[in-house]
Amino acid sequence: MSTATLPPVAPEVLAEAVEALTARLRKKLDAAVAECAGKATEGADGTVEVRFGEDTLVTLAPGPSGAVTEAGQAVCSCLLAPRCLHRTAVLGAAPIADAEASAVVEAEAGEGSAEAASPAAGQVGALPVDPVPDSTTAPDSTTASGSGSVEDVMTASLTPAQTRAGAALWQAGSEALAAGVTAGGTVVQAELLRAAHTARLAGLPRAEAAALRVVRGLRNAREQGRGQRLSDLTAAFRELLAGAFALASGVAGPEAVGGARRAYEKGGSLRVLGLCREPVLSATGYGGVTTHLLGPGGAFHTVSDVRPGGIGRAKGAGTASVALGGAVLDHAGLARGGLLIAGATVSADGRLGAGRSVRATPVRGAAWSEEPVAALFARPVREAVAAALAAGAEPAGGTGPELLGCDVELLGAAEDHLVARVLDGGPLVRLRVAHPHPELAHTANLRRIGGHPGLVLRVLGRPDPDRAATLRPLAVAPVPGASATLRLPEEWLGRADLGYDRLQGDHFPRPAAGAAAPAPVPGGPDPLADAPLWRVRRLLETGVAGGRRAVAEAARGADRAAPAVPLRRAGLTRAAELAEGLAAEADRRPRDSFGRLVDASSDAYARAWLASAVHLEAAERALVLASWS
Repeated sequence: MSTATLPPVAPEVLAEAVEALTARLRKKLDAAVAECAGKATEGADGTVEVRFGEDTLVTLAPGPSGAVTEAGQAVCSCLLAPRCLHRTAVLGAAPIADAEASAVVEAEAGEGSAEAASPAAGQVGALPVDPVPDSTTAPDSTTASGSGSVEDVMTASLTPAQTRAGAALWQAGSEALAAGVTAGGTVVQAELLRAAHTARLAGLPRAEAAALRVVRGLRNAREQGRGQRLSDLTAAFRELLAGAFALASGVAGPEAVGGARRAYEKGGSLRVLGLCREPVLSATGYGGVTTHLLGPGGAFHTVSDVRPGGIGRAKGAGTASVALGGAVLDHAGLARGGLLIAGATVSADGRLGAGRSVRATPVRGAAWSEEPVAALFARPVREAVAAALAAGAEPAGGTGPELLGCDVELLGAAEDHLVARVLDGGPLVRLRVAHPHPELAHTANLRRIGGHPGLVLRVLGRPDPDRAATLRPLAVAPVPGASATLRLPEEWLGRADLGYDRLQGDHFPRPAAGAAAPAPVPGGPDPLADAPLWRVRRLLETGVAGGRRAVAEAARGADRAAPAVPLRRAGLTRAAELAEGLAAEADRRPRDSFGRLVDASSDAYARAWLASAVHLEAAERALVLASWS
């Protein structure tokens, strides 16, 4: 059996190959792609070969980056080559290469304005969120930002090429949405890849990355056993269409344009204190660690070491040396220590650069019970969550919400999470695993914590923007002055990084003799799950899975207005209107002057889908924030 794998292929190479096929061959392409599974073998000089029958051989010769970036690096021995089905099928079966080979590998130079790459699509923690209103009631179009108007964006100066690239992305994205997963085969994906390449040439790296995420999501969803969540693909379509609409309309904020490389600015002298380490594991085979730091004024900073290597790299990087200004520290020491940095360079999202002019000196760290770190845990939790979600929604953030600190009392384990109550009259919160990979320590640590109801903890984690009152802990520490709290080793300096340190039995207080049995774990209300917005979510995901036709079929029931009744009853009138408009547009069947059915344009359908998706995202964010009250 073959053990070789196909090398990544640049988007434009696959798009050109598909375009060169005849209409007859395009109809056979998806079946030919499926036939390529398990046929790759190692050839001479680092090439990869796929054989079709006895006389046809496709050879891929990756370049120095390990990817096929030119058409001449893929050749076929058949007479129709290069416009043949065999060559195109092999290219279609190969993974899609990143926009830049160093998309995740940070240069860490930090000098000037463009010396380190931006995070790659698929990196763990890349959770796009929108700002949400401060409301404790179910939002409607009058209270939630993004209430269905996809034109509510700030005007920015765009070049004609960028506007045209946005229009191409919108058209390709609209057609892919109308096709859905079931019909979103290689031909549909190739149109998206061509539009992504056009966006790259026009200087729109953020739009290109959004298109590549959709293509990867379509591929994963079409392959059995890949574990692709439909909600993730729905979010990817929403991001792609929202950005493409703003670009095609000639109006867009700077976030729609983005930057191909992370911009660093001089930060002068800076004293930062270590908070914790977090393993990083990307969907594209990269692994490493991010160490979170606290700077002046309570600003969060990070130092990252992310390179190819997957889970093995993520596990080993926790004790790797820190490449920052000659500091003699590893990430474990930095997470519990500090640095005094001269000539610091800082990106907009708080990442510290390691340029030649940067000098760093190790200094004593601060316990979580000492200022200024203790201030993180003294802030009212709702206020902290609102700030964290808003910071995560900013384009510069790019990695999801900021960290949140709070003191909690553990009530017990329930299903796949722990239930705790924030001390001093705070809300019930759910503690979920930050990184579920079985080789990381998160799951085992959270399971051990769950076996000690009544334990009080100081928790530092990231609020989940997609779940009600949910925190994903990265590190824990004892609560000062509490008896039923953790007892950590002195060398840990008062906290445990849940991704690397492993909690043991002697780290927990011993149960008192004759202690009563733990009380039942309260479930607590879940405003997000209880709200009828799930009907809108299901409609949107139905469209992603089955395309426009599936939405139309769902709307052809006996009473097509019935799904909107619970929405209106709950005060979500705008959500009901948008859902009804989406269903009606999906079922629109235009006819020509002779009464014959003609193919409906996907433009209006995509607008209706996007309006409903944007409103749903804003409504859910408002409910998530309300759950922290």
